[in-house]
Amino acid sequence: MAERRAYAAAGVDVTAGERAVELMRAAVEATHGAHVLGGFGGFGAAVAIPPGYREPVLVSSTDGVGTKTAIAGALGRFDTIGRDLVAMCADDVVCSGAAPLFFLDYVAVGRLDPLGVAELVGGIAAGCAEAGCALVGGETAEHPGVMDVEAFDLAGCCVGIVERDRLLDGTQARAGDAIVGLASSGLHASGFSLVRTLVEQWDLDLTRPYQEQLKRSLGRREADRTIEAEPAHALATLGDVLLTPTTIYVPAILALRTALESTGSELRGAAHVTGGGLPGNVARMLPDGLAARLDPSSWPVPSVIRLFAALGGLDDAEARATFNGGIGMAVAVPADAVDRTVACLAAGGVEAWPVGDVITTDDAGGARYVEASPGGSA
Repeated sequence: MAERRAYAAAGVDVTAGERAVELMRAAVEATHGAHVLGGFGGFGAAVAIPPGYREPVLVSSTDGVGTKTAIAGALGRFDTIGRDLVAMCADDVVCSGAAPLFFLDYVAVGRLDPLGVAELVGGIAAGCAEAGCALVGGETAEHPGVMDVEAFDLAGCCVGIVERDRLLDGTQARAGDAIVGLASSGLHASGFSLVRTLVEQWDLDLTRPYQEQLKRSLGRREADRTIEAEPAHALATLGDVLLTPTTIYVPAILALRTALESTGSELRGAAHVTGGGLPGNVARMLPDGLAARLDPSSWPVPSVIRLFAALGGLDDAEARATFNGGIGMAVAVPADAVDRTVACLAAGGVEAWPVGDVITTDDAGGARYVEASPGGSA
């Protein structure tokens, strides 16, 4: 093969790119099923519609992980950020009732490190396996002179499939339905522009033990409570907690819908809580004329959200509008299906709580999202 010395002098290492592709090959191909046509490395990915669909509808979503990449880059850890990418896209798709079918990624780097990119794509592949979709292709682009040598960014696209008559399109919920909140694993991949600003402002050490940072910022009593409530963080550093990957809710939501329908009930809506927090997302699963009324005292808030709210001087309401407030996904179900919903989610490894109900916008004073304490008015 001809040498590409001029291209290499310009900062693009084609050989490193080819090495990265070979390192990620096994992880990518492990996600392929019989519906993926053709092998790894083609110009386009061909995916067959699985058999058994009467009137299939394709549902797509594209997203990134925002400036959480800067935390991963600062720590040199790329094993979790790919799972965030899958979650941000696949969890959007499942809100329409669709099962993720395939996924594509785009990775841009200032300088291509084959091992680092392979680790990142390995995380994407692991996320795809959890979401039940195939990683069928992607692009790794080296941008010398445009991006800093250590910088990287990534984006993804997920396509799912659902029968037309089973599409959740935001019209199924009714006044009186219950809203159940699914626990987040922490910050997920939203609010990190503020997080990074606060890390710099307070000169936070990402390698400091997390419990030590909690004691410094929230006090010993709060830190001690966290040790009991969040044992997974007992030995973690602050950086470890910030890089906790976004929960992939796809299996839990699909299983919940099946379980409810087996008892004559139904899933009437799902909302992925990302940028804009609870006020900006929960009502998106409701039709016009209806509003979400949540009781913020009805679920626990992860300590990492309390920590950065305190560092930023955010009150509780602003924290719920900036971060996910501890709820990464919300679902609307009939009021008599709450216990079954919580039990089904728990069986799938997702903690959940009844957090509110669906009311009319008239009862909400014209708003689409309101908060109220038990027995209180919106």
